[in-house]
Amino acid sequence: MTTKRLWPVLGLGMLAACSTVKSQRLRADYEQVDKQQVKRLVVVTQPLPDSKPAVGELWSLIARQWVNQNRDFIVKSNLALPDRPEDVSFKGLCVEGIEGVLWLEPSVALKGDGAEASVQAKLTRCRDGEEVWSAEAAGSWGSKDEDYAQRTAQYVQELGSEVEPYVVPSSKLLGATLNTLPNPQLTEADTDEKIELGE
Repeated sequence: MTTKRLWPVLGLGMLAACSTVKSQRLRADYEQVDKQQVKRLVVVTQPLPDSKPAVGELWSLIARQWVNQNRDFIVKSNLALPDRPEDVSFKGLCVEGIEGVLWLEPSVALKGDGAEASVQAKLTRCRDGEEVWSAEAAGSWGSKDEDYAQRTAQYVQELGSEVEPYVVPSSKLLGATLNTLPNPQLTEADTDEKIELGE
């Protein structure tokens, strides 16, 4: 699917109404293979959005919490790293107990009272570095939204005031993107582990 990069020339209101997710892919054999095998993830945001470490941490934390709350994956950790990754199979992050890496490649720029943001997201499996799922999304959102006020305050308290204007646009972009993720199939033991995670 071709991605048409029209959003920079459109107005903020029009962009908010446009479809956020531009493309998505899922392995044809997902139901037979990875649904049972790729459940425990690490989230990495790389490179840093707007070149800011705190905003990178924000993105990874939003993604970790969203996936743990809305999908049956067990996201065990999250991190943000500078520069583009040299190894997009992320073997170095595939430590014991991790079966997949959810990689977020962001682009974010503050504009007026909001932000323009885009992301290329990819889930790779640790055993061979192959892509399981991917999506691309973009849009523009204002930084103020009463529905996100409490969440914004929590992130500011945890990560600093620098992240405040990024919370709403990042949350809306990542929510739409990650909503295209599939759901793995958990065993009873997996379910207990997820409950213990408590996110």
